[in-house]
Formats: sequence, structure tokens, C-alpha cells
Amino acid sequence: MRILHRPFQLIRENLGAYLVMNAIGYGLFIIGLVAGVIFPELNTANVEGLNDDGTADQVLELITKPWMFALVIFLVNVFTVALPIITLPSLVVPFIGIPLFAYKAFDIGVTLAPVPGGPGLHYQIPHSVTVVIEFQAYVLVMFGAYLLAMALLRPHTVGEETRLRGYLRGLQRFGWIWIPALALFVIGAVYEALSLSYLVSWLAGAMR
Repeated sequence: MRILHRPFQLIRENLGAYLVMNAIGYGLFIIGLVAGVIFPELNTANVEGLNDDGTADQVLELITKPWMFALVIFLVNVFTVALPIITLPSLVVPFIGIPLFAYKAFDIGVTLAPVPGGPGLHYQIPHSVTVVIEFQAYVLVMFGAYLLAMALLRPHTVGEETRLRGYLRGLQRFGWIWIPALALFVIGAVYEALSLSYLVSWLAGAMR
């Protein structure tokens, strides 16, 4: 638990910013859900996109191999969202990863919107837990991007005199925040894989 002491300390010291990142992440996701319900054609377009690029077929293929499925989910969450959308852009342009992920959160909400003909409660109930866990990981990465930007733009707030040294200190803080984020990505991936492989089918049978 010592390795988590520093990340939690950073959260306590910047609690307001952390809460704002939560509001952005979960808030835009919920707005996306609502938009998907009001405008079901948006949901249809996103779902068709998943079918066309082979994502849906890959899920069906991996659902019988939960541990391989969990690894793929982890890699997708980290290497197609957390790193390229939030982290890497934020290393170059301060704060930019935050609005980029805000749009992604909205898009995910649209895709998962409970529309007629879509997945039923047997899928939505367990997957809501997945959303909470994985979005908290994304929120932490956004929070790390915020810490990096503030250290660069206001180096005196991290005890440094130049922006270069502030940037380096911000990178260090970003790295600390990635520790609990990675842990949540692992937990979320394992839960999502196991829930889709076992819990969803069980709930489907129980709700008949």
C-alpha cells in the first residue's frame, strides 16, 4: 500500500481538480447516454461502426477465453485510449488530453445507450460496474494530465523555479497517478471479461 500513498496524497492536495475530472468523465458519458436515447440513429451509427471494423466479431470470438479477453480489454483501454488520447497529447499541449477524452466519453455513452433492440438489463446491469471502474481509471489519467499542465505553467506551485523543471516534476506526478490508474485498468479488464463470459449469460437465463 505504500506505493499508493503518494497518488492519494496528490489527490487530497488537489481534490477540487480531481472532482472536476470526475464530473467531466462521468458527466460526458451520461450526456452521451441521454443523446443516444434521444437520437437512436447516433447509437446505430456507432454500433454499425463496431460491426464493420470487426470489433463485435472479436468480442464474440474472445468471450469463451476470458483471460485472453481480459488482456485484450486491458491493452485496448491503455493503448488506444489512455495513452494516445489523454497522455501523449498532454505531454505536448497542456490540458489537451482532457477535452479529447471528454469527447471520447460522450461517444462511449452514445454507443452504450439503452435503445430499443439493444442489449437488455442482463448486459446493462453488470456492464455498469465496468463503466464505473474503467472510467475512474480514465479520470485518474486526466487528473495526471492536469497535474502535469499545472506544474509546467505554474512551476512555483511544485517548488520549482523554471518551467522545464516544473515540467519534469509534473511528469513525475503524472507517473505516480498512473499507478492506481493501471491497477484499475487491470481490475476493470478482468471484471469485464469475466462478467461478459459468465455473468451476462447467467443473468439472461435468470431474467427469462
